[in-house]
Amino acid sequence: MIFFHIKRCYSNTVFHPDHSLVFTLSQVEEKAMSLLSDLINLNLSETTTDKIIAEYIWIGGSGLDIRSKARTLTGPVNDPSKLPKWNYDGSSTGQAPGEDSEVILYPQAIFRDPFRRGNNILVICDAYTPAGEPIPTNKRHNAAKIFNQPEVIAEEPWYGIEQEYTLLQKDTNWPLGWPIGGYPGPQGPYYCGIGADKAYGRDIVDAHYKACIYAGINISGINGEVMPGQWEFQVGPSVGISAGDEIWAARYILERITEIAGVVVSFDPKPIPGDWNGAGAHTNYSTKSMRNEGGYKIIEKAIEKLGLKHKEHIAAYGEGNERRLTGKHETASIEKFSWGVANRGASVRVGRDTEKEGKGYFEDRRPASNMDPYVVTSLIAETTILWKP
Repeated sequence: MIFFHIKRCYSNTVFHPDHSLVFTLSQVEEKAMSLLSDLINLNLSETTTDKIIAEYIWIGGSGLDIRSKARTLTGPVNDPSKLPKWNYDGSSTGQAPGEDSEVILYPQAIFRDPFRRGNNILVICDAYTPAGEPIPTNKRHNAAKIFNQPEVIAEEPWYGIEQEYTLLQKDTNWPLGWPIGGYPGPQGPYYCGIGADKAYGRDIVDAHYKACIYAGINISGINGEVMPGQWEFQVGPSVGISAGDEIWAARYILERITEIAGVVVSFDPKPIPGDWNGAGAHTNYSTKSMRNEGGYKIIEKAIEKLGLKHKEHIAAYGEGNERRLTGKHETASIEKFSWGVANRGASVRVGRDTEKEGKGYFEDRRPASNMDPYVVTSLIAETTILWKP
């Protein structure tokens, strides 16, 4: 393709240097975008190269911000232990001082890259000092120690996490679909709603759903939530540490898709004050003993343990959760632990099917949407399996 030096005239047309009309400015932009799209979508298959692009992903200094950078490797690679460690400038992420800023990335889980496709991969990493010590924001390390305990391994803990989030207009940080500076109609028609006046951002949600399936994340569903502009995806059932890996990978993919769409995703547990639902990360949980005959008694004992450690769990279940857990909008009060069958106003809910069958799982409804899944999943396992009151 030949590029010419061109000049823009008031008529929005583009000319050769000899002033002969070639095409309109919009056509130039369209051709340029088409070329860019072609380059972005280049297929780096095994027939053209043995190189792959590995996007290393880690959690930044706030404990919620996701960082990533890419490197070229010889592929394909399917085992994280075969990937090299890497490093980054921790002083630029709030995770190390400037005079000793190197932080080391340890690859832990691999997913297919839905953006670059081919044999290219997303790599979930955790972070260590050069001496091999986990840095303070590395919550995966401690979670892995809990999940590697023989008692926990024997119980095969399953998790199903319901990740809620809110889509915001980039320039105003106001929910997608809401009038600027104003409010939509009251809650009621939006939960699982259909239609341009009820469901805002469905293209983003569906793109994320399919991208997660492509990546190999065990995403099990999506739905519109009670507050307009708010959505939910579910991951699971996932075993042990993989639940945290999959949630972080799914969050990364969602952030990338909203970046492309020019929309902001918020995991704030109460993005809009007032008579609007907050955003949580309800965590469904079971062990082998709970899933077997007689499991309902094990469930009751586990819930009793969670009640005894209510304050400890609340402290670990996400920042700003006190704005969400008010006892209203399908939440229990943050101050008091409660549980019940089919009760969405309780701290922990047991499903009707579980009660009827005498075995199954329960739902911890306390975690906020901005919770760290490594912390929440491992703490639930530690309290219900390892702790002996």
